[in-house]
Amino acid sequence: MPAPTTPTVAPDDSTALAALDAVVVEPGVERPKRSDAARNFDALLEAARAAFAESGSAAPLEEVAKRAGVGIGTLYRNFPTRDDLIEAVYVGEVQAMVAAARDALAEPPWEGLVHWLHRFLAYVGTKRALVEGLNRDPMASPVFSQCRTAIHAAGAPLLARAQADGSARPDVAIEEVIRLVSGVAGVTFPDEASRDKVVALAVDALRAR
Repeated sequence: MPAPTTPTVAPDDSTALAALDAVVVEPGVERPKRSDAARNFDALLEAARAAFAESGSAAPLEEVAKRAGVGIGTLYRNFPTRDDLIEAVYVGEVQAMVAAARDALAEPPWEGLVHWLHRFLAYVGTKRALVEGLNRDPMASPVFSQCRTAIHAAGAPLLARAQADGSARPDVAIEEVIRLVSGVAGVTFPDEASRDKVVALAVDALRAR
């Protein structure tokens, strides 16, 4: 087994929380400071999240504006292009993953890591659906690069906690764990039971023996 690409640390919960608090990811568009404009911005993001979940990232922007209770002009003032809106929704998903990592610190180390990985599995599906709707290469986007860094930084303290208490194997790094779960997420399963079985096998491979 190759050596981990990230050194294993053994943080206590306060150190892990400090590491997560340092994870910052921002969309490429700026949230307005004026309260009414900020409400419209947030409403558009929530409406886009719902519309994309139902119809994919090609959902009509007019429908997004209608759901948010604003005109199409307000949508374009906040998000000049569809790509800007997709990226902002994606950043929201990454921010939720960072928040989920903070919540996982309240659980025992192994359980917290496993619950976060299950949340990550759902995130991967959402990410792929959003990326498919982009008109530009996501690999060239500084926002997506920032998001990749944030996901790794969010998961690293959880893995380190589980390694420190002996529940997770010490010879893996967060990069390898994320590749493992991402690989499972990319497979088409005949049903949820089959998927859950493979996920359980993948997670079990991370247990210390």
